[in-house]
Amino acid sequence: MTVRTLDSHIEMTPGVAGGRPRVAGRRIRVQDIVIWHERLGRSADELVEGYGLTLAEIYAALAYYYDHQDEIDQAILRDDELVDRLSREIPSKFSRGANGSHP
Repeated sequence: MTVRTLDSHIEMTPGVAGGRPRVAGRRIRVQDIVIWHERLGRSADELVEGYGLTLAEIYAALAYYYDHQDEIDQAILRDDELVDRLSREIPSKFSRGANGSHP
């Protein structure tokens, strides 16, 4: 069962994008748009061009974020912590020593 919100621009479907809120019919999560727009400073127009979204979808995602800011900020924080933990536990195959050799 799909739960639709914000005039059908945002949906949550179990098993798709981890069940997190996303742009309807896409795998682009609300938190992705928040990171691109709020943290990386990309304009709504840049997101339209770069990801084939509509302005309505972008602004719906941002409106959803501001209605659920604590929840989405926590999801972003958990994802950041997971990336940090995995990067410490799993060495990169692309890491090289100062002379270009593998460590």
